[in-house]
Amino acid sequence: MSTNVEETRLAGVTTVIDKKAPVLFSVLTVGLLLIVALAAQSGDTTFRLATPSDFVELPAVTVPSTLTTWLLVLICAACAAGSVLLYRKERNTPMWLVVVFAVAWMVGFLTWAAAGGTIPVVGLLAGSLALAVPLVFGALGGVLGERSGVVNIAIDGQLLAGAFAAALVGSLAGSTWAGLAASMVAGTLVALVLGLFAITYFVDQVIVGVVLNVLVIGLTSFMFTQVLAPNSESLNSPPRFPALSIPVLGDIPLIGPIFFRQTVIVYILYAVVAIVTWALYRTRWGLRVRAVGEHPKAADTVGIKVNLTRYRTILIAGAIAGMGGAFYTLVSVPQFNREMTGGAGYIALAAVIFGKWDPVRATLAALLFGFASNLQGVLSVIGSPVPSQFMLMLPYVVTIFAVAGLVGKSRPPAADGIPYQKG
Repeated sequence: MSTNVEETRLAGVTTVIDKKAPVLFSVLTVGLLLIVALAAQSGDTTFRLATPSDFVELPAVTVPSTLTTWLLVLICAACAAGSVLLYRKERNTPMWLVVVFAVAWMVGFLTWAAAGGTIPVVGLLAGSLALAVPLVFGALGGVLGERSGVVNIAIDGQLLAGAFAAALVGSLAGSTWAGLAASMVAGTLVALVLGLFAITYFVDQVIVGVVLNVLVIGLTSFMFTQVLAPNSESLNSPPRFPALSIPVLGDIPLIGPIFFRQTVIVYILYAVVAIVTWALYRTRWGLRVRAVGEHPKAADTVGIKVNLTRYRTILIAGAIAGMGGAFYTLVSVPQFNREMTGGAGYIALAAVIFGKWDPVRATLAALLFGFASNLQGVLSVIGSPVPSQFMLMLPYVVTIFAVAGLVGKSRPPAADGIPYQKG
């Protein structure tokens, strides 16, 4: 790790104290301070908390932009000072302090950026969830693969293959469910090729993953140009999943429109996150997966078939990532386009690292990246003074800061990326 850490021994236990959080808190606080001091915005900022279709409409909140931003700068400074103090006392920054700082900083930035305008909070958060759906599916596939000891760099290829198969089969069958099933098959096939080279033939897993991503881009682009584009009406016009509101839950103010007025794929995502988390930590299968990812030789000695377990896990991971690809063509855009994932698989991989190879944490990390992606669109619509070039960079800047600055001291599964040769 390039980050300097301090190790202290207390009662025979080694505690790693990471200075990333206090440094990042301080830098971001100074950045927000400079923004407010050098480019102050006059007027009020309004946060709209409801939509016209809500059963109970929450009132909009209007705050003076300059005063509110300064107050939030002070809160961020207090969080940064607390983080520095904890570091000097050889204690790590707790997660609750990270959350408080992140919320205060983001609200402060939004208050400044939307001065004189209105932030549609429901639209911002609901759009963030929609953009995060493929990332969450991809991140779950990455977590499963790496927990079993296989580095799944091919997430982007699985997403793209899933999007292509969903569009093609969905158009031919006239069924969204057929398209969703095809996307799972396509993701599984890409994972099978990854497993064949990485598990059976011991090829470097990172190289195989990158090559697979390029191969899928080439194949889908060729098929789009030669097959889909000339026959778009019959082969590239799949039906779309409609948005479905869950009774009662969909009427909850603020929360309902964001989480419970979504498409079937989003509801499936909720279930997949819960099932993967439960299966990984509460079942014999999950124990075996984690065992072959941490110590395959020890797992082998107790009768666990290491490579078979890895194959099964990576195929499940590919099917899950493929469902994320279906979101592009069965929900977002009712047709397939070349390279339409836009490298989302690599951001999903960053979510895996940021989430420390845990399904729930990786999901939260993917939601963060989805929020950053949607934020650029919302700020552009409201006429924010933030330069458009920075808007385009925002999701990737957040990804870099999150992985490099907030992930802290983390360790992947011990056998991650290491092929297992029996004997």
